[in-house]
Amino acid sequence: MASGDLGGLSEAVPARDWADGLGTDALLAILHRLDHVDVLMGADQVCRPWRRAAREEPSLWRRIAMRGNEGIARRLNRGGLACEAVRRSAGRCEAFCGEYAGDDGFLIYLSEQAPCLKSLRLISCNGVTNEGVAEAVKELPLLEELELSLCDNVGRSEVFKVVGEVCPQLKHFRLNKKLFDVTVWEKEKDVQGIASMHGLRSLQLFSNLLTNAGLETILDNCPHLESLDIRHCFNIDMDETLLVKCARIKTMRLPDDLTDDYDLEIQSPIRTYVPREPLGYVCYSDFCYNSYEDSDDDSEDDSDFYGEPSRYESDLDKYEKMLRSSMRTFLR
Repeated sequence: MASGDLGGLSEAVPARDWADGLGTDALLAILHRLDHVDVLMGADQVCRPWRRAAREEPSLWRRIAMRGNEGIARRLNRGGLACEAVRRSAGRCEAFCGEYAGDDGFLIYLSEQAPCLKSLRLISCNGVTNEGVAEAVKELPLLEELELSLCDNVGRSEVFKVVGEVCPQLKHFRLNKKLFDVTVWEKEKDVQGIASMHGLRSLQLFSNLLTNAGLETILDNCPHLESLDIRHCFNIDMDETLLVKCARIKTMRLPDDLTDDYDLEIQSPIRTYVPREPLGYVCYSDFCYNSYEDSDDDSEDDSDFYGEPSRYESDLDKYEKMLRSSMRTFLR
């Protein structure tokens, strides 16, 4: 019997840890497929090479994407996670996309730590204000793309004029709202600021309140515009004057065009406003309600449904189980 052979059976070969044997290029190829929240909250706990790749390879953090749903965002310190992601980029971050992530403080940190930033996309970041955006973009002269979608506390020409002045290379701008509401009186509050972005190639203004006059102002001041998306901008009436001005635009999406390819939240538009007697009743489109009465039980149940933590329980458990004690600072 050969040495080491027990009853004709060779010694058991220890199982190989495939994760530990991957090269850096292969590891980075895997990590690049993950949202950066997942990288921060668990991928660097697999083994030492994974941890080294997640923490010490700035190329992984050159383009940061932190998307997610609101339920998880309530439990995580998304601003802290965003700061850590930017820190790991070691000054090489060129693009940041954050959903439910970041506030004015984070924007200032980003502008200081990512001087080469070319793309900034903020979605549903209600902690971001006009003041924060105006201050941050002053340190981001290389910015070519800016998105401020569903950010309820950002708007008005004053802040966009600052963007147009300090970001001369800006080519793409998205300013999208959840809801078109004809009852809001300030129709052109964003127009003059957007019109100051003279180098724009593409512009998306979903559910904006601008009128024909406002759109004409933008078209006259943005001569390089090639793509224009004004879906759900129901104050716009594409008359002959506008059609002539838009003839040079290669890609055009009109107010009533389909929204199947739109990737953000949409609420049903309020397109008409007709007050009726008795006083206190208001009609929006095809329905009326008493503005003096509280909402009924059904509407309260609907709002509770969207905030119900149990809907996200499995996702939260996943993050908490993977979370090291040193990372628990990212939990609220």
